[in-house]
Amino acid sequence: MDWIIENLHIAEAAAEKELCDHCLGRLFGKLGEGMTNDLRGRMIRDAVSSENVSSENCSICENVFDSLDRFADAAAESILSVESDNFLIGSRVDPEISDREKALWDELGAENAEPLKTELNREIGKLAFLKVRRPVEFGNPQVVACVDTRFADVSLNIAPIFIYGRYNKLSREIPQTIWPCRACRGKGCPRCGNAGKMYATSVQEIIGDTAVEISGGKEHFLHGMGREDIDALMLGTGRPFVLEISEPRIRNIDLKELERRANLSDLAKFSGLEFTTRDAVRRTKDLTPTKTYAVKVRTEGKVNKERVNEVARTFRNLCIDQRTPARVEHRRADLVRKREIFWVEADWIDEHTFALTLETESGTYVKEFVSGDGGRSKPNFSEVLGVRCHVETLDVLAINDQ
Repeated sequence: MDWIIENLHIAEAAAEKELCDHCLGRLFGKLGEGMTNDLRGRMIRDAVSSENVSSENCSICENVFDSLDRFADAAAESILSVESDNFLIGSRVDPEISDREKALWDELGAENAEPLKTELNREIGKLAFLKVRRPVEFGNPQVVACVDTRFADVSLNIAPIFIYGRYNKLSREIPQTIWPCRACRGKGCPRCGNAGKMYATSVQEIIGDTAVEISGGKEHFLHGMGREDIDALMLGTGRPFVLEISEPRIRNIDLKELERRANLSDLAKFSGLEFTTRDAVRRTKDLTPTKTYAVKVRTEGKVNKERVNEVARTFRNLCIDQRTPARVEHRRADLVRKREIFWVEADWIDEHTFALTLETESGTYVKEFVSGDGGRSKPNFSEVLGVRCHVETLDVLAINDQ
């Protein structure tokens, strides 16, 4: 009771207001541990005057606490409609109620008051827990049920699920991610056949569409450890990625079944699927491992095996300057980047064709390193060889992240 005596002048003034016990007690919500606000309110009335009783029509909350059971029922029904290991309750109140509450705090000088929404969230949550029987999670809840107390409507905020894996791209005609049409920006137009995108499918869609179907989710996003060109294959052990599924209604999906169904495609293959966390997106995108490539090169003039091998050996632990390639300068900053070529090995095929295998620093434009890109990459293989070179095919053999 010391907290009442120390704030008696506020308690006496508040008890004269048309307040329910919840709103009266909440003015001292940060005082008197181990009790609810309505109990605080009753204690204040007993302490200041036995004649002051809880208002039948609260001037602050409009008796919103009389509907706690209804709110909890609605929240529990929504939460139980999705799969989750935990939950949290949120609320939305009429802005006028919040304004009246703030005005009362200012009038009384109530420095230890607790916001109405905080109490609502707690009290609805306690009742909903009895029906949901899932743990309450404040840090990273998998589902948040937000109760609009004006209409007893509930909206769910469902946390995404994240799936780590590796993919191999086996087609030179699909991109890594969805490529919206540049003309209509995804709306659909004659240029894209009203599809809203430049390519019929992508690595992202092959696995993402299946994951959305299995999980009952809304959208999918693929976060890759870099990306290869559309006309390049991704071979070897594959490229690491994290698949994000928004608003999944089923969280614990069968990843083996997802992998099996995604691998029915001849365009891409997936392996090593496992659940991960949001942090994995940042880690995956931030890592910059070296990469190993295989390139088939066609020359405009004749070349011999010895000369090709000789030039290949000159590119060992060599730093080159690469200006943003002409093919991507419309969408990337025009900069000169330094990139290291670690080693190059050549395999002569005929007097106009040879193959290169090389390891480079992450972010190296390999096609431009071979061709020179009109002098935008220096030094380059074509320049040192003395014969103009063109890349016929490029494959990523390895992402050296392990």
